Amino acid sequence: MPHHVRELTERREREFLSPFAACALDSAGRARPEEPDPIRTAYQRDRDRILHSKSFRRLKHKTQVFIDPFGDHYRTRLTHTLEVAQIARTIGRALRLNEDLIEAIALGHDVGHSPFGHAGERALDEAVREHGGVGFRHYEQSLRIVDVLDHLNLSEETRLGIDGHSKGRKDLSDTDGTPISTLEAAVVRISDRVAYLNSDLDDAVRSGIIDQIPTQFAAMGGSHGQRIGMMVENIVQTSFEQPHIRMSPGLLSCANELKEWMFENVYLRYPILFPDVLKAEAMVRDLFTHFATPGNLPEGYEGLQGAIDYVAGMTDRFAIETFTRLRVPSTWRVG
Repeated sequence: MPHHVRELTERREREFLSPFAACALDSAGRARPEEPDPIRTAYQRDRDRILHSKSFRRLKHKTQVFIDPFGDHYRTRLTHTLEVAQIARTIGRALRLNEDLIEAIALGHDVGHSPFGHAGERALDEAVREHGGVGFRHYEQSLRIVDVLDHLNLSEETRLGIDGHSKGRKDLSDTDGTPISTLEAAVVRISDRVAYLNSDLDDAVRSGIIDQIPTQFAAMGGSHGQRIGMMVENIVQTSFEQPHIRMSPGLLSCANELKEWMFENVYLRYPILFPDVLKAEAMVRDLFTHFATPGNLPEGYEGLQGAIDYVAGMTDRFAIETFTRLRVPSTWRVG
């Protein structure tokens, strides 16, 4: 097949995209050089490789915030990822940035998350340190997955975007919108915060952990959709034709205040109201201890890093099944 389809797309990027955008033709390339695809650009190939990976599919059975909620409408790690991709692409399209690179980074940003959400990440981090390791961070594991475990051989721009997406509990600042690698990566970093603040708030109200949204955040909108729409519009207006991605000072302050309110009233309160979170953390620590013991890892995994890879890759239900098999006695039958 002739390469003119991909080349046409690359030329259109040059003509249409913002001068601040990352054009696929300018990519720094891959660690292992490959022949170009006849149809897809480098970033389109990255997106497709992540989308079709096993690590991406496992996200549908990994916790976002609430562990095994009774109800069909709570977010999982997969639905969170799709929401980040949608928000980021909306911002990127309005700013004439490279949507393919944005989507690739967004789809890959959480593939390294451990089972049971942030509770599982916290437990795994503690367990790794107790065994002499340097700890566990899901964004570092995401990069390890695409580089080493799934052998996706992604472009450098997608890799850097995945590695630099997370802020944890730190406030967003203007520097977060300044591209360390690309503006597309900065879009995903801010979109991740926009997505999880609003979706976690929505799920917290649905769960009854909070009764209503405090009045000090009313200016952000009266519904989930209104809040996201207002934040996206603000980011686009503040960042339009600029070499950075930013919220206005007023919204930035409000978003950081909402983040702190969510930590105090939802994220840190949830384990107190739902003690099974502590069970999930204990399960992750026990699983890591078991698989960090020489001779217990499945074939293909070895050492402390192998135990990290194996446990971090588990879905919630596989972790429960494995723990049950290892620690819960089965029924004894005669004959």
